[in-house]
Amino acid sequence: MLGHRLCRLLLALATLLAAMALNPAPAAAAITMRGADVSSVQRSLDLGARYYNAAGTAADPLDILTGAGVNYVRLRIWNNPASGYNNKAKVLAYAKQVKARGLGLMIDFHYSDTWADPGKQFKPAAWASHGIAQLQTDVYNYTYDVCTSLKAQGTTPDSVQIGNEINVGMLWNDGKVVNNDFTNLSLLLKAGYNATKACNSGTQVIIHTANADSLANARWFYDGIRAKGVPWDLTALSYYCMWHGSLTTLYNVISDVRTRYGKPVIVAETAYPFTSANADSEANVIGGSTPCSGYPATWAGQATNFTHVQNTARNAGAIGVFYWEPTWYAIQGNGWDPANINGTGNQWDNMAVFNWTGGINPSIRWTP
Repeated sequence: MLGHRLCRLLLALATLLAAMALNPAPAAAAITMRGADVSSVQRSLDLGARYYNAAGTAADPLDILTGAGVNYVRLRIWNNPASGYNNKAKVLAYAKQVKARGLGLMIDFHYSDTWADPGKQFKPAAWASHGIAQLQTDVYNYTYDVCTSLKAQGTTPDSVQIGNEINVGMLWNDGKVVNNDFTNLSLLLKAGYNATKACNSGTQVIIHTANADSLANARWFYDGIRAKGVPWDLTALSYYCMWHGSLTTLYNVISDVRTRYGKPVIVAETAYPFTSANADSEANVIGGSTPCSGYPATWAGQATNFTHVQNTARNAGAIGVFYWEPTWYAIQGNGWDPANINGTGNQWDNMAVFNWTGGINPSIRWTP
């Protein structure tokens, strides 16, 4: 009888060890990519925006953010935006300032002339009539051109995103995932990956979704592209508690995709409001005095939320967290709509980490 019990005990122990090997507990990782997406800042500075550190001293926003712990900058690129900002020429110019400070550089390809996100993935006007075969060439050539232009001026990107929040594909409708068919999307992603590696083999390719809200959604997408043989280097998620739910869900999704796909994970976008008030005539994208339970819309609430997101990501094994548009406070003429940049306001003015006169949240920190 004792022998049988010992055998059962050993069998149970072996089963437990096997399960642990398949699903290891996430080890807390250092946040090595402490990022800020400052894609709007060139326009703000051109319009005369001033930025002040916690001591009230005017300084370059990149230097202020670096002082708060930032070591990586993300810049979106649109093909031919009506605003004349966030295009190739502007990205090339600002990349010099980023690299001059020794910061990491991520280029976020939207493959559009305007915003690309889960609800819209418009083709650039120049590609509007192109089918999937030509779009593969378009993606390859455009990605390669931007990357090699950056490389030629000594600002080789450390990483690139092949698409922005591509939950159900990009370059719709040709690259949209319909009836669980990832074929066309996989062709476009491979084109972007191959172009990046042809430019510079060390540049990391990121595939970014806003699927931090659901383990099922994240698995559906990344399983789908993996089944089609899509290569990538980093898995990226957007997380905003107002839309994506609890930090527990964020932890579970990061932990799962990290182990399931065997690739480092970053939170490519997060943010939280510091006030419920509005600085201009454009309605804020998020309002209310406490958009997420436990985090009032105050300097302290914003800083605490960001700290908790970083802690959750780190504990789940992620290596990067990026705050989205921390420098985009309300400046007349730097509007939300690139087709009407002068005539629209800023929906993000209460989500920046700088207030409406350019002073930084004194409590905000990016931490390893």
